[in-house]
Amino acid sequence: MKQPSLDELMKNKYVDSKYTLVVATAKRARVLMEQAGNEEGAKAIKPVTAALEEIARGKLKIERTREGIK
Repeated sequence: MKQPSLDELMKNKYVDSKYTLVVATAKRARVLMEQAGNEEGAKAIKPVTAALEEIARGKLKIERTREGIK
């Protein structure tokens, strides 16, 4: 499957900016890599691609907190 386009990813109701998309994708890809490291045999699909596809399908709910350094 081809990677989802940026326009398709930005239509997700939880994605409010490209920054949010990048951070959420990176966090999910790390989780997928850890899970693949624990299993025997790696998938043919790359973790970043899988994370982007999950976001495009709406499988992930991205919560952005407003707390931070002031």
